[in-house]
Amino acid sequence: SPPRARPRALRGVSVGRAPATRRGARARPRLVSGTRRVDGTMQARALASASSPAVCSALYILDSNFKRLLHRDWRGDSIPQHVERFAARLNEAETEGELRPIFEDPEMGVTYCYVQVSNLYFLAISKQNANAMALLSFLHALVKVLTHYFTTLEEESIRDNFVIIYELLDEVCDNGYPQFTEAKILSEFIKTDAHELEAPKAPMAVTNAVSWRSEGIRYPKNEVFLDVLENVNLVVNAEGRVVVSEVSGALNLRAHLSGMPECKLGLNDKVMLQAQRKTSRGKSVELEDIKFHQCVRLARFETDRTISFIPPDGTFDLMNYRITAPVKPLLWVEARVERPSRSRVEYHVRLKTQFKARLNATGVEIKLPVPADAVSPEVKAALGAVTYAPEQEAMLWKIKTVPGGKEVLMRAKFNLPSVAADDEGAARRPPITVKYEIPYYTVSGVQVRYLKVIEKSGYQALPWVRYITRSGNYEFRLDHGDAGGANAR
Repeated sequence: SPPRARPRALRGVSVGRAPATRRGARARPRLVSGTRRVDGTMQARALASASSPAVCSALYILDSNFKRLLHRDWRGDSIPQHVERFAARLNEAETEGELRPIFEDPEMGVTYCYVQVSNLYFLAISKQNANAMALLSFLHALVKVLTHYFTTLEEESIRDNFVIIYELLDEVCDNGYPQFTEAKILSEFIKTDAHELEAPKAPMAVTNAVSWRSEGIRYPKNEVFLDVLENVNLVVNAEGRVVVSEVSGALNLRAHLSGMPECKLGLNDKVMLQAQRKTSRGKSVELEDIKFHQCVRLARFETDRTISFIPPDGTFDLMNYRITAPVKPLLWVEARVERPSRSRVEYHVRLKTQFKARLNATGVEIKLPVPADAVSPEVKAALGAVTYAPEQEAMLWKIKTVPGGKEVLMRAKFNLPSVAADDEGAARRPPITVKYEIPYYTVSGVQVRYLKVIEKSGYQALPWVRYITRSGNYEFRLDHGDAGGANAR
Protein backbone atom coordinates (compact mmCIF):
# COMPACT_ATOMS: atom_id res chain seq x y z
CA SER A 1 0.00 0.00 0.00
CA PRO A 2 1.30 3.51 -0.73
CA PRO A 3 2.80 5.36 2.24
CA ARG A 4 0.64 7.87 4.04
CA ALA A 5 1.29 11.54 3.50
CA ARG A 6 3.12 13.21 6.35
CA PRO A 7 0.76 15.56 8.23
CA ARG A 8 1.53 19.26 8.05
CA ALA A 9 2.96 20.84 11.17
CA LEU A 10 0.69 23.20 13.03
CA ARG A 11 1.98 26.67 13.56
CA GLY A 12 4.24 26.77 16.60
CA VAL A 13 4.60 22.95 16.81
CA SER A 14 7.51 20.88 15.51
CA VAL A 15 6.88 17.53 13.80
CA GLY A 16 10.51 16.42 13.95
CA ARG A 17 11.99 13.90 16.36
CA ALA A 18 11.89 15.01 19.99
CA PRO A 19 15.21 15.12 21.87
CA ALA A 20 16.17 12.30 24.22
CA THR A 21 14.51 12.46 27.60
CA ARG A 22 15.50 11.14 30.95
CA ARG A 23 14.50 7.69 32.06
CA GLY A 24 11.02 7.68 33.51
CA ALA A 25 9.98 10.92 31.80
CA ARG A 26 7.63 11.15 28.86
CA ALA A 27 8.71 12.56 25.54
CA ARG A 28 7.82 16.22 25.19
CA PRO A 29 7.24 18.37 22.12
CA ARG A 30 10.03 20.66 21.01
CA LEU A 31 9.66 24.36 21.57
CA VAL A 32 9.43 26.31 18.37
CA SER A 33 9.64 30.03 18.71
CA GLY A 34 10.89 31.25 15.38
CA THR A 35 13.70 33.73 15.14
CA ARG A 36 14.21 35.64 18.39
CA ARG A 37 16.46 38.40 19.56
CA VAL A 38 18.87 36.50 21.73
CA ASP A 39 19.82 39.31 24.10
CA GLY A 40 16.63 41.31 24.29
CA THR A 41 18.07 44.14 22.19
CA MET A 42 17.74 45.42 18.63
CA GLN A 43 19.48 42.43 17.06
CA ALA A 44 16.54 40.58 15.55
CA ARG A 45 17.51 41.81 12.12
CA ALA A 46 20.99 40.43 12.49
CA LEU A 47 19.59 37.01 13.36
CA ALA A 48 17.06 37.03 10.54
CA SER A 49 19.36 38.43 7.88
CA ALA A 50 20.07 35.96 5.09
CA SER A 51 23.29 37.66 4.06
CA SER A 52 24.92 37.41 7.50
CA PRO A 53 23.15 34.66 9.51
CA ALA A 54 24.06 33.89 13.10
CA VAL A 55 25.16 30.32 12.35
CA CYS A 56 26.85 28.40 15.15
CA SER A 57 28.50 25.24 13.82
CA ALA A 58 29.29 23.87 17.28
CA LEU A 59 29.27 24.85 20.93
CA TYR A 60 31.91 23.73 23.44
CA ILE A 61 31.99 24.16 27.20
CA LEU A 62 35.63 23.89 28.33
CA ASP A 63 37.26 23.86 31.73
CA SER A 64 40.22 26.04 32.77
CA ASN A 65 42.62 23.60 31.05
CA PHE A 66 40.61 23.74 27.79
CA LYS A 67 39.35 20.17 28.22
CA ARG A 68 35.90 19.47 26.85
CA LEU A 69 33.19 19.14 29.47
CA LEU A 70 30.33 19.19 26.99
CA HIS A 71 29.84 19.97 23.32
CA ARG A 72 27.05 20.12 20.75
CA ASP A 73 27.82 19.86 17.03
CA TRP A 74 24.77 21.13 15.15
CA ARG A 75 26.12 21.16 11.59
CA GLY A 76 28.69 18.36 11.62
CA ASP A 77 31.60 20.49 10.38
CA SER A 78 33.58 20.86 13.62
CA ILE A 79 36.65 18.75 14.46
CA PRO A 80 38.68 18.37 17.72
CA GLN A 81 41.57 20.31 16.16
CA HIS A 82 39.44 23.46 16.35
CA VAL A 83 39.51 23.36 20.15
CA GLU A 84 43.25 22.68 20.14
CA ARG A 85 43.88 25.72 17.92
CA PHE A 86 41.65 27.83 20.15
CA ALA A 87 43.57 26.77 23.28
CA ALA A 88 46.90 27.46 21.58
CA ARG A 89 45.74 30.94 20.54
CA LEU A 90 44.76 31.86 24.11
CA ASN A 91 47.97 30.42 25.55
CA GLU A 92 50.05 32.51 23.15
CA ALA A 93 48.60 35.74 24.54
CA GLU A 94 51.06 37.30 26.97
CA THR A 95 48.61 39.81 28.49
CA GLU A 96 44.86 39.99 28.90
CA GLY A 97 44.82 42.98 26.57
CA GLU A 98 45.78 40.71 23.68
CA LEU A 99 42.74 38.47 24.19
CA ARG A 100 39.76 39.11 21.94
CA PRO A 101 36.29 37.55 22.35
CA ILE A 102 36.05 37.10 18.58
CA PHE A 103 38.92 36.08 16.29
CA GLU A 104 39.50 34.10 13.10
CA ASP A 105 41.72 31.19 12.13
CA PRO A 106 42.34 31.57 8.36
CA GLU A 107 44.16 28.25 8.12
CA MET A 108 41.26 26.28 9.57
CA GLY A 109 38.65 28.54 8.00
CA VAL A 110 36.72 29.09 11.26
CA THR A 111 35.67 31.96 13.48
CA TYR A 112 35.97 31.60 17.25
CA CYS A 113 33.62 33.43 19.60
CA TYR A 114 33.85 32.82 23.34
CA VAL A 115 32.98 34.14 26.79
CA GLN A 116 34.66 33.19 30.05
CA VAL A 117 32.56 32.59 33.14
CA SER A 118 34.47 31.77 36.31
CA ASN A 119 36.73 28.84 35.32
CA LEU A 120 34.67 27.88 32.24
CA TYR A 121 34.94 28.81 28.58
CA PHE A 122 31.81 28.89 26.41
CA LEU A 123 33.10 28.59 22.85
CA ALA A 124 31.03 28.96 19.68
CA ILE A 125 32.62 27.94 16.38
CA SER A 126 31.34 29.00 12.96
CA LYS A 127 32.61 28.00 9.53
CA GLN A 128 30.37 30.45 7.68
CA ASN A 129 30.27 34.20 7.29
CA ALA A 130 28.23 34.51 10.47
CA ASN A 131 27.14 37.58 12.40
CA ALA A 132 29.77 37.48 15.11
CA MET A 133 28.03 39.92 17.45
CA ALA A 134 24.83 37.87 17.32
CA LEU A 135 26.87 34.78 18.27
CA LEU A 136 28.41 36.67 21.18
CA SER A 137 24.96 37.79 22.33
CA PHE A 138 23.74 34.19 22.04
CA LEU A 139 26.55 32.98 24.33
CA HIS A 140 25.69 35.61 26.95
CA ALA A 141 22.01 34.63 26.72
CA LEU A 142 22.95 30.95 27.16
CA VAL A 143 25.00 31.81 30.25
CA LYS A 144 21.98 33.62 31.71
CA VAL A 145 19.78 30.58 31.07
CA LEU A 146 22.22 28.19 32.74
CA THR A 147 22.71 30.58 35.66
CA HIS A 148 18.94 30.70 36.08
CA TYR A 149 18.88 26.90 36.36
CA PHE A 150 22.03 26.21 38.40
CA THR A 151 22.57 29.54 40.27
CA THR A 152 26.36 29.32 39.89
CA LEU A 153 28.27 28.07 36.87
CA GLU A 154 31.18 25.87 37.90
CA GLU A 155 32.79 22.76 36.48
CA GLU A 156 30.85 20.55 38.90
CA SER A 157 27.50 22.12 38.02
CA ILE A 158 28.15 21.32 34.35
CA ARG A 159 29.19 17.73 35.04
CA ASP A 160 26.19 17.09 37.31
CA ASN A 161 23.60 18.40 34.84
CA PHE A 162 24.52 16.99 31.43
CA VAL A 163 20.96 15.88 30.63
CA ILE A 164 19.36 19.21 31.49
CA ILE A 165 22.00 21.16 29.56
CA TYR A 166 21.56 19.03 26.44
CA GLU A 167 17.80 19.52 26.64
CA LEU A 168 18.30 23.27 26.93
CA LEU A 169 20.72 23.30 23.98
CA ASP A 170 18.09 21.53 21.86
CA GLU A 171 15.69 24.37 22.58
CA VAL A 172 17.92 27.43 22.45
CA CYS A 173 19.54 26.53 19.11
CA ASP A 174 18.25 24.67 16.03
CA ASN A 175 20.69 23.61 13.30
CA GLY A 176 23.07 26.29 14.50
CA TYR A 177 20.51 29.10 14.52
CA PRO A 178 19.78 30.71 17.93
CA GLN A 179 16.11 30.31 18.83
CA PHE A 180 14.50 30.58 22.25
CA THR A 181 16.47 32.01 25.19
CA GLU A 182 13.85 33.15 27.71
CA ALA A 183 14.93 31.47 30.96
CA LYS A 184 11.65 31.96 32.83
CA ILE A 185 9.59 30.33 30.07
CA LEU A 186 12.08 27.50 29.57
CA SER A 187 11.98 26.72 33.29
CA GLU A 188 8.20 26.21 33.03
CA PHE A 189 8.71 23.55 30.36
CA ILE A 190 12.06 21.92 31.12
CA LYS A 191 11.98 20.73 34.71
CA THR A 192 15.00 19.77 36.76
CA ASP A 193 13.03 17.01 38.54
CA ALA A 194 14.09 13.70 36.93
CA HIS A 195 10.96 11.91 38.19
CA GLU A 196 8.48 14.16 36.44
CA LEU A 197 5.96 11.69 34.91
CA GLU A 198 3.30 14.05 33.60
CA ALA A 199 4.08 15.37 30.16
CA PRO A 200 3.77 19.16 30.53
CA LYS A 201 2.19 21.40 27.96
CA ALA A 202 4.25 24.00 26.19
CA PRO A 203 3.67 27.45 27.74
CA MET A 204 1.58 29.82 25.65
CA ALA A 205 4.51 32.23 25.62
CA VAL A 206 6.44 29.73 23.50
CA THR A 207 3.84 29.36 20.78
CA ASN A 208 2.79 32.99 20.40
CA ALA A 209 4.64 36.16 19.47
CA VAL A 210 5.10 37.33 23.09
CA SER A 211 7.82 34.99 24.32
CA TRP A 212 8.85 37.22 27.21
CA ARG A 213 5.51 37.19 29.05
CA SER A 214 3.29 34.35 30.27
CA GLU A 215 -0.48 34.45 30.21
CA GLY A 216 -2.65 34.35 33.30
CA ILE A 217 -0.70 36.92 35.35
CA ARG A 218 -2.89 38.60 37.96
CA TYR A 219 -2.25 41.41 40.44
CA PRO A 220 -4.71 42.84 42.98
CA LYS A 221 -3.33 46.31 42.22
CA ASN A 222 -2.03 47.16 38.76
CA GLU A 223 0.96 49.49 38.82
CA VAL A 224 3.93 50.31 36.62
CA PHE A 225 7.07 52.05 37.91
CA LEU A 226 9.42 53.82 35.49
CA ASP A 227 12.85 55.06 36.57
CA VAL A 228 14.75 57.40 34.26
CA LEU A 229 18.37 56.84 35.32
CA GLU A 230 21.26 58.88 33.92
CA ASN A 231 24.97 58.41 34.62
CA VAL A 232 27.26 61.36 34.00
CA ASN A 233 30.78 60.55 32.82
CA LEU A 234 33.20 63.46 33.23
CA VAL A 235 36.98 63.82 33.09
CA VAL A 236 38.67 67.14 33.85
CA ASN A 237 42.43 67.55 33.36
CA ALA A 238 44.83 69.25 35.75
CA GLU A 239 44.40 72.60 33.95
CA GLY A 240 40.65 72.59 34.64
CA ARG A 241 39.49 71.75 31.10
CA VAL A 242 36.78 69.20 30.45
CA VAL A 243 38.20 66.48 28.18
CA VAL A 244 35.34 63.93 28.47
CA SER A 245 31.65 64.72 28.91
CA GLU A 246 29.01 62.09 28.23
CA VAL A 247 25.63 60.98 29.56
CA SER A 248 24.46 57.36 29.45
CA GLY A 249 20.84 56.79 30.34
CA ALA A 250 18.43 53.92 30.90
CA LEU A 251 14.68 53.61 31.29
CA ASN A 252 14.19 50.95 33.96
CA LEU A 253 10.64 49.68 34.18
CA ARG A 254 9.00 47.51 36.85
CA ALA A 255 5.61 46.17 35.74
CA HIS A 256 3.00 44.74 38.11
CA LEU A 257 0.23 44.40 35.53
CA SER A 258 -2.42 41.75 34.96
CA GLY A 259 -3.17 40.06 31.67
CA MET A 260 -1.51 41.14 28.40
CA PRO A 261 -1.33 44.93 28.66
CA GLU A 262 -0.30 47.21 25.80
CA CYS A 263 1.89 50.11 26.96
CA LYS A 264 2.72 53.28 25.08
CA LEU A 265 5.49 55.64 26.14
CA GLY A 266 6.19 59.14 24.90
CA LEU A 267 9.39 61.12 25.50
CA ASN A 268 10.48 64.63 24.61
CA ASP A 269 12.77 63.13 21.97
CA LYS A 270 13.47 65.72 19.30
CA VAL A 271 13.16 63.27 16.41
CA MET A 272 9.99 61.78 17.91
CA LEU A 273 8.32 65.18 18.20
CA GLN A 274 9.28 66.07 14.64
CA ALA A 275 7.94 62.76 13.32
CA GLN A 276 4.64 63.28 15.12
CA ARG A 277 4.59 66.99 14.15
CA LYS A 278 4.15 68.05 17.73
CA THR A 279 5.74 70.80 19.74
CA SER A 280 6.87 70.53 23.33
CA ARG A 281 6.51 73.32 25.83
CA GLY A 282 9.81 72.44 27.40
CA LYS A 283 13.15 71.29 26.11
CA SER A 284 13.51 68.54 23.52
CA VAL A 285 16.59 66.33 23.49
CA GLU A 286 18.35 64.37 20.77
CA LEU A 287 19.03 60.79 21.86
CA GLU A 288 21.84 58.69 20.38
CA ASP A 289 22.72 54.99 20.30
CA ILE A 290 19.22 53.93 21.33
CA LYS A 291 18.89 50.26 22.32
CA PHE A 292 15.53 48.70 23.15
CA HIS A 293 14.35 45.61 24.98
CA GLN A 294 12.97 42.97 22.63
CA CYS A 295 9.39 43.73 23.69
CA VAL A 296 9.41 47.08 21.83
CA ARG A 297 7.82 47.06 18.39
CA LEU A 298 10.69 48.32 16.28
CA ALA A 299 8.69 48.68 13.07
CA ARG A 300 6.32 51.13 14.70
CA PHE A 301 9.15 53.05 16.33
CA GLU A 302 10.89 53.50 12.99
CA THR A 303 7.63 54.66 11.42
CA ASP A 304 6.37 57.28 13.91
CA ARG A 305 8.89 57.02 16.81
CA THR A 306 6.20 55.65 19.14
CA ILE A 307 7.48 53.32 21.88
CA SER A 308 4.82 50.60 22.01
CA PHE A 309 5.34 47.33 23.88
CA ILE A 310 3.87 44.47 25.92
CA PRO A 311 6.08 44.51 29.04
CA PRO A 312 7.62 41.43 30.69
CA ASP A 313 6.50 40.74 34.23
CA GLY A 314 8.90 42.27 36.73
CA THR A 315 11.89 44.58 36.30
CA PHE A 316 13.79 45.16 33.06
CA ASP A 317 15.58 47.88 31.09
CA LEU A 318 13.13 49.12 28.49
CA MET A 319 15.58 51.41 26.73
CA ASN A 320 19.19 52.58 26.85
CA TYR A 321 20.55 55.71 25.23
CA ARG A 322 23.57 57.97 25.14
CA ILE A 323 24.07 61.73 24.80
CA THR A 324 27.46 63.02 23.70
CA ALA A 325 26.61 66.74 23.67
CA PRO A 326 28.64 68.52 26.38
CA VAL A 327 26.74 69.12 29.60
CA LYS A 328 27.54 71.45 32.45
CA PRO A 329 29.27 69.60 35.33
CA LEU A 330 26.81 69.30 38.19
CA LEU A 331 29.54 69.02 40.84
CA TRP A 332 32.82 70.83 40.33
CA VAL A 333 35.91 70.16 42.43
CA GLU A 334 38.95 72.44 42.68
CA ALA A 335 41.99 71.20 44.56
CA ARG A 336 45.18 73.05 45.43
CA VAL A 337 48.28 71.27 46.71
CA GLU A 338 50.83 73.17 48.80
CA ARG A 339 54.18 71.91 50.09
CA PRO A 340 55.50 74.34 52.67
CA SER A 341 58.38 71.96 53.38
CA ARG A 342 59.78 68.63 52.26
CA SER A 343 58.08 66.86 55.14
CA ARG A 344 54.64 68.50 54.96
CA VAL A 345 51.84 68.72 52.40
CA GLU A 346 48.51 70.57 52.48
CA TYR A 347 45.36 70.05 50.40
CA HIS A 348 42.73 72.75 49.87
CA VAL A 349 39.57 71.35 48.22
CA ARG A 350 36.58 73.40 47.09
CA LEU A 351 33.30 71.72 46.10
CA LYS A 352 30.77 73.64 43.98
CA THR A 353 27.24 72.41 43.24
CA GLN A 354 26.20 73.81 39.87
CA PHE A 355 22.50 72.98 39.75
CA LYS A 356 19.29 74.58 40.95
CA ALA A 357 19.02 75.43 44.65
CA ARG A 358 15.73 73.51 45.03
CA LEU A 359 17.56 70.26 44.25
CA ASN A 360 19.88 68.30 46.52
CA ALA A 361 22.80 65.99 45.85
CA THR A 362 22.79 63.00 48.18
CA GLY A 363 25.44 60.45 49.04
CA VAL A 364 28.30 62.71 47.94
CA GLU A 365 31.72 61.10 48.33
CA ILE A 366 34.97 62.72 47.21
CA LYS A 367 38.03 60.50 47.18
CA LEU A 368 41.20 62.58 47.43
CA PRO A 369 44.45 60.65 46.79
CA VAL A 370 47.32 61.32 49.18
CA PRO A 371 50.91 60.00 49.42
CA ALA A 372 51.22 56.44 50.66
CA ASP A 373 53.47 57.48 53.55
CA ALA A 374 51.27 60.33 54.81
CA VAL A 375 50.93 60.44 58.60
CA SER A 376 49.36 62.65 61.27
CA PRO A 377 46.37 63.98 59.30
CA GLU A 378 44.76 67.26 60.35
CA VAL A 379 41.39 67.77 58.67
CA LYS A 380 38.81 70.54 58.73
CA ALA A 381 35.61 70.50 56.63
CA ALA A 382 32.75 72.99 56.52
CA LEU A 383 30.24 70.23 55.80
CA GLY A 384 30.22 66.47 56.11
CA ALA A 385 32.82 64.12 57.58
CA VAL A 386 36.38 63.39 56.43
CA THR A 387 38.18 60.14 57.18
CA TYR A 388 41.68 58.98 56.33
CA ALA A 389 41.80 55.58 54.58
CA PRO A 390 45.48 54.52 54.51
CA GLU A 391 44.61 51.20 52.81
CA GLN A 392 43.24 53.23 49.87
CA GLU A 393 45.93 55.91 50.11
CA ALA A 394 43.17 58.53 50.11
CA MET A 395 41.02 60.90 52.14
CA LEU A 396 37.28 60.21 51.94
CA TRP A 397 35.09 63.27 52.21
CA LYS A 398 31.46 62.19 52.66
CA ILE A 399 28.50 64.57 52.63
CA LYS A 400 25.03 63.20 53.23
CA THR A 401 23.14 66.04 51.50
CA VAL A 402 24.25 69.26 49.83
CA PRO A 403 21.89 71.72 48.09
CA GLY A 404 22.48 73.32 44.72
CA GLY A 405 24.31 76.61 44.27
CA LYS A 406 26.56 76.05 47.27
CA GLU A 407 30.33 76.05 47.88
CA VAL A 408 31.94 73.89 50.52
CA LEU A 409 35.59 73.90 51.62
CA MET A 410 37.80 71.20 53.06
CA ARG A 411 41.40 71.43 54.23
CA ALA A 412 43.79 68.60 55.09
CA LYS A 413 47.41 68.59 56.31
CA PHE A 414 49.83 65.66 56.42
CA ASN A 415 53.37 65.00 57.55
CA LEU A 416 55.71 63.14 55.16
CA PRO A 417 59.02 61.37 55.74
CA SER A 418 61.77 63.47 54.16
CA VAL A 419 63.26 60.56 52.24
CA ALA A 420 59.97 59.66 50.61
CA ALA A 421 59.25 63.28 49.75
CA ASP A 422 62.15 63.34 47.26
CA ASP A 423 60.53 60.56 45.23
CA GLU A 424 57.08 62.09 45.21
CA GLY A 425 57.47 63.42 41.66
CA ALA A 426 57.92 59.88 40.32
CA ALA A 427 54.95 58.44 42.20
CA ARG A 428 51.71 57.63 40.45
CA ARG A 429 49.13 60.37 40.53
CA PRO A 430 45.56 59.01 40.62
CA PRO A 431 42.68 61.44 40.02
CA ILE A 432 40.08 62.75 42.41
CA THR A 433 36.90 60.70 42.03
CA VAL A 434 33.41 61.92 42.90
CA LYS A 435 30.24 59.98 43.63
CA TYR A 436 26.79 61.52 44.00
CA GLU A 437 23.10 61.13 43.24
CA ILE A 438 20.55 63.84 42.43
CA PRO A 439 16.91 62.69 42.64
CA TYR A 440 14.03 64.27 40.67
CA TYR A 441 16.41 65.49 37.96
CA THR A 442 17.90 64.48 34.61
CA VAL A 443 20.95 66.33 33.38
CA SER A 444 20.02 65.76 29.73
CA GLY A 445 16.49 67.08 30.14
CA VAL A 446 14.79 63.81 29.13
CA GLN A 447 11.17 63.81 30.27
CA VAL A 448 8.32 61.31 30.05
CA ARG A 449 5.41 62.97 28.26
CA TYR A 450 2.99 60.11 28.82
CA LEU A 451 2.84 56.44 29.86
CA LYS A 452 -0.40 54.69 28.91
CA VAL A 453 -1.50 51.17 29.83
CA ILE A 454 -4.29 49.54 27.79
CA GLU A 455 -5.68 46.08 28.58
CA LYS A 456 -8.75 44.35 27.15
CA SER A 457 -10.32 43.94 30.60
CA GLY A 458 -10.31 47.74 30.93
CA TYR A 459 -8.63 48.08 34.33
CA GLN A 460 -6.97 51.34 35.35
CA ALA A 461 -3.23 51.15 36.02
CA LEU A 462 -1.23 53.61 38.10
CA PRO A 463 1.97 54.78 36.38
CA TRP A 464 4.79 56.14 38.54
CA VAL A 465 7.78 58.01 37.09
CA ARG A 466 11.00 58.86 38.90
CA TYR A 467 14.10 60.74 37.67
CA ILE A 468 17.60 60.16 39.05
CA THR A 469 20.98 61.50 37.93
CA ARG A 470 24.10 59.74 39.21
CA SER A 471 27.83 59.98 38.77
CA GLY A 472 29.49 57.51 36.44
CA ASN A 473 33.20 57.83 35.74
CA TYR A 474 33.56 61.25 37.36
CA GLU A 475 37.21 62.30 37.69
CA PHE A 476 39.31 65.41 38.27
CA ARG A 477 43.01 65.07 37.45
CA LEU A 478 45.24 66.41 40.18
CA ASP A 479 48.77 67.75 39.87
CA HIS A 480 50.36 66.83 43.19
CA GLY A 481 53.10 69.36 42.66
CA ASP A 482 56.77 69.32 43.68
CA ALA A 483 58.39 70.17 46.96
CA GLY A 484 58.65 73.80 45.94
CA GLY A 485 54.94 74.41 46.47
CA ALA A 486 52.98 74.06 43.21
CA ASN A 487 49.24 74.69 42.98
CA ALA A 488 46.80 72.69 40.87
CA ARG A 489 43.17 72.30 40.05
